[in-house]
Amino acid sequence: MTFNFKKLTISDVVLIEPKSFNDDRGYFFENYNELNFNDYGIKTKFIQDNFSFSKKNVLRGLHFQKNPKAQAKLVSVLKGKIYDVAVDLRKNSSTYMKWISEILSEKNHKSLYIPEGFAHGFCVLSDTAYVMYKVNSNYYPEFDSGIIWNDNELNISWPTSEPILSIKDRNLLSLKDQDYDFNF
Repeated sequence: MTFNFKKLTISDVVLIEPKSFNDDRGYFFENYNELNFNDYGIKTKFIQDNFSFSKKNVLRGLHFQKNPKAQAKLVSVLKGKIYDVAVDLRKNSSTYMKWISEILSEKNHKSLYIPEGFAHGFCVLSDTAYVMYKVNSNYYPEFDSGIIWNDNELNISWPTSEPILSIKDRNLLSLKDQDYDFNF
């Protein structure tokens, strides 16, 4: 197998580290392999790749799509370094309202698998970051939603107290003011 899959404290979120082949020319690794992911139990069918470029201290999120258009994501960093966060929004889950974070970078080549029913966001730690993520559902504006980055109930330990936010992200609601129906 060309990947090391690691279950995190929220067990449905998986940290994925590829086997990297290095020599004096550089390196090569697989970022995704459907067969290996299926063998591990991640049977998500990804249908779209998204790409973002962001500057240091940009915080994107916490985003999710409501049912029936919820999205699973596989987040990877092509260049730079990010603090990546997933929040469990599945109301009957033992980890409901818990969050997890991981550092993803061009150097560690790690990816984070985030299943449906989670909010996702990241903060850029390097001067710039190129982030790519696979999703299993198209974007539907009418199902688009999110939680304000500094929600008091979640109390996420972001690496900056003054993030650079989009207008959309500045105006997101708190978790308690959300209407969503994710169940575990």
